[in-house]
Amino acid sequence: MTVPTPATRPGPAAAGTSAGVQLALATVGFAINFWAWALISPLGKAYGAEYGLTDVEQSVLVAVPVIVGSVGRIPVGALTDRLGARVMFPLVSMLTIIPVLFVGLVADSFAMLLVGGFLLGLGGTAFAVGVPFVNAWFPPERRGTALGIFGVGMGGTAISSFTTVRIADAAGRWVPFVVVAVVLAVFAVLARGMLRDASGGGGGGRGAGAGGRTTPAPGMWARTWATLKIPATLQLSWLYAVGFGGFVAFSVYLPTFLTNAYDLEPADAAARTAGFVVLAVVMRPVGGTLSDRFGPIPVSLVCFAAVTLLAAVVAFQPGLVPVGTLAFLGLAAALGASSGATFALVAKVAPPDKVGAVTGVVGAAGGLGGFVPPLIMGAVYQLEGDYGIGFALLAATGLATLLFTLGPVRNGVRG
Repeated sequence: MTVPTPATRPGPAAAGTSAGVQLALATVGFAINFWAWALISPLGKAYGAEYGLTDVEQSVLVAVPVIVGSVGRIPVGALTDRLGARVMFPLVSMLTIIPVLFVGLVADSFAMLLVGGFLLGLGGTAFAVGVPFVNAWFPPERRGTALGIFGVGMGGTAISSFTTVRIADAAGRWVPFVVVAVVLAVFAVLARGMLRDASGGGGGGRGAGAGGRTTPAPGMWARTWATLKIPATLQLSWLYAVGFGGFVAFSVYLPTFLTNAYDLEPADAAARTAGFVVLAVVMRPVGGTLSDRFGPIPVSLVCFAAVTLLAAVVAFQPGLVPVGTLAFLGLAAALGASSGATFALVAKVAPPDKVGAVTGVVGAAGGLGGFVPPLIMGAVYQLEGDYGIGFALLAATGLATLLFTLGPVRNGVRG
């Protein structure tokens, strides 16, 4: 895939200032922070056995990192508008090291894991740093593709699924956490030295930041409130809550679901989850590129139609091979592409000086959308002994989102 051409460049020539390099750095940083964010999920079953957790408690444990990773995107997005990614990316990465080491080396009870998992969600806020950063580097007609490529960074959850259990089994439960902490530290140093905020990335604000970047007027909470009053912010929040939220929900809960519903071994369930994540990651830039070509509304409609149909199929709990596998892979493709389409819409409708703030709110909605389904699935399984009702609710949600996109969202974009 060809990297889009940049909209602007910083004034002074410096190593690492090309748009392609900046996009690559942001994508790598996003992936590393998401790797940290998803460390608990592959070990959820092991923690459940070790501490005698119920299905609901396991669901809470794997979903808790989503809270900070979601709500934290609101202030982090607004701060990125003001301070720039060159400050925020290293800061978020370094702070994430603390809960990573706490969970891996200190936590020895369910309560301590919950605290560590809550703080581990800080890694999920990196998304709200990267979107306004990438958005400022590329022209409007190429932002869907650029943001889609950046979205590949959500594959950090696949890295976690592939490696965490294997490393823990081979070398000790604490080892994957130390590895991630070291990688975070290395990226933070590289980001501070090589990231450059694009000139003119803000717009409409006052004052120039580092590297010629225009910073918005101060007042983070006032800016956030003003962002919430933009109709498109709440509309896109719903779309992202279903699209990206669905991806997050599957990425954190699918290992538990596969072990409970299909009696898979934890390593096998984690590997299959990683395959789900990889496909969703690949489809995100595809969704962005298709949105640049055909428009984000038609792409979103196709995606949510697919989510509705495939969730209905899974609700009948077919055999894992081949129907179940094909249905889950189809869901991965649809959810990934819909996430790319949603941020193609953000690039179209967000005011230039509020891209970070809009990203924060929409990103928070997406993360919170991923927090609720694991809790519902855990409760349904504990009460009913199967997951049919949970997937039926997902199908109904997909249909409602399809109709919402067809009506208010499409009309708002036309307006």
